[in-house]
Amino acid sequence: MEELGGRTSLEAARTPNLDRLAREGQVGLVQNIPEGMEPSSAIACMSVLGFDPTRFYGGRGPIEALALGIHLEPEQAALRCNLITVDQGRMMSYAGGHIASSESRVIIEDLQRELGSERVAFYPGVGFRHIVTVREAQDVVNTICVPAHDIHGEPIEEHLPQGPGSFFLQDLMDRSRELLREHPINEARSARGDLPVTQIWLFWPGLVAADMPSFQEAYGREAAITSGVDLLAGLATQVQMQVLDIAGVTDDGSNDFEGQMAGALAALEERDLVVVHVEAPDEAGHSGDVAGKVEAIERVDELMLPQILESAGEIRLLALPDHPTPLSSRTHARDPVPFVMWGTEVESRPAAAYTEAAAAATGLSVDPGCLLMARFLGVRA
Repeated sequence: MEELGGRTSLEAARTPNLDRLAREGQVGLVQNIPEGMEPSSAIACMSVLGFDPTRFYGGRGPIEALALGIHLEPEQAALRCNLITVDQGRMMSYAGGHIASSESRVIIEDLQRELGSERVAFYPGVGFRHIVTVREAQDVVNTICVPAHDIHGEPIEEHLPQGPGSFFLQDLMDRSRELLREHPINEARSARGDLPVTQIWLFWPGLVAADMPSFQEAYGREAAITSGVDLLAGLATQVQMQVLDIAGVTDDGSNDFEGQMAGALAALEERDLVVVHVEAPDEAGHSGDVAGKVEAIERVDELMLPQILESAGEIRLLALPDHPTPLSSRTHARDPVPFVMWGTEVESRPAAAYTEAAAAATGLSVDPGCLLMARFLGVRA
């Protein structure tokens, strides 16, 4: 980024602890997005957890539905339902001005009351992220839908659903505008200078999530996860990992970084592995927030890693992004990402620092990315 003197966010961030891990541990690049698959967090995180997306991925909507306890019937689809802000036909916020859950729940409940039916149901999630289910949905599943975060600032008319279920989905989106035009939540948001939510945006359709082996069956380890987003909770449910309830864990820069890691380490006393998912850098990337992305990386380094470095006993750490979210494009990319592995019995393959360039310079590459977990745990894939 020009604003960072031609550096990446990782290069610009002050990360003495990550850099120490890189000098002492094993550093390389990992490809979490298989060839021909979209660079979505669902696919990338499935790889990070050690499962092959080419075998098990069947759509993100059903995975997030699992996190909400929604059990889909045969031929019933689940879709992500974002609350968004459109101004003069352009996508101004894929997140409805990053609306809080307390407000978005009211909106989703009103949408269910007005637009819900025997075929369609609205379920509240977290913040701007929600779920819509549709029965008799083969046409919907075969419809091409563009994620809201891919079209920031662009005319939405050019990115509406295309395919056999497009009229149905567009009609729901159009009808949501009528309900939200004078909604009390929007009036309150506008009065205090926040962006109003102008409509819903539907994407990532899919049928029942694939049956997957448990993490215990695949790797012989008891595992848990902490995250501020439903996607990771849904993936954890698929592979029977415990989902930790840690106060203060959010999907943005307000996350309690220190508390999240403390809760994870406490859970590690009863589990072999704990996955700590931090959403803040990704959200900053989608928002084009240069300073916010650098700060989020620095807070991971400053508030989370010291707890691991100071912990007693044998411990092993793997740190990596699931995928890039470049500030320049504000959306996901499929490029390989740097990883650092450190701790007990980790073979050294050091780098001068934890950056993309330093990781590439080691010559170590893991592709497909789903093999990295087995490498980390020291088991056969």
